[in-house]
Amino acid sequence: MLRQRSIVAPRFRIIEKLKGSETGVTLIETLMALALLGIISVAFLSGLATAAKATFIADEQATAESLARSQIEYVRSQGYEPDASEYPVDLSLIPEGEGWVVPPIVAEPLHDTDDGIQKIRVTVTRGDKTVLIIDAYKVDR
Repeated sequence: MLRQRSIVAPRFRIIEKLKGSETGVTLIETLMALALLGIISVAFLSGLATAAKATFIADEQATAESLARSQIEYVRSQGYEPDASEYPVDLSLIPEGEGWVVPPIVAEPLHDTDDGIQKIRVTVTRGDKTVLIIDAYKVDR
């Protein structure tokens, strides 16, 4: 039994020497942990900001497309006007107070002579920025 104690005792002394006299966390370790936390936080927040911006742009595009399609259907429901250069806009379809603007709808014949088909172009803007331009066709039926 004495022999086992003599083998075990030096192991504890080596472990004690390897442990050293650390009683707390050093300043360098704390600064490195804060820097790492800051880098991760910045990356996470920039990802959230990018996702929010993409959501806003997608919502704006969807609203503009819905507005343009409803204006196209409004123009198609009106009678065909030979040699028309523009059609009026239905102002009741445009949301108020959100900055959406739809100028008069441009119409142009496909060929030199009016053969009953016109190309119509709807432009949707918000503020100073053109959000969407859609071309469609109006047929004399």
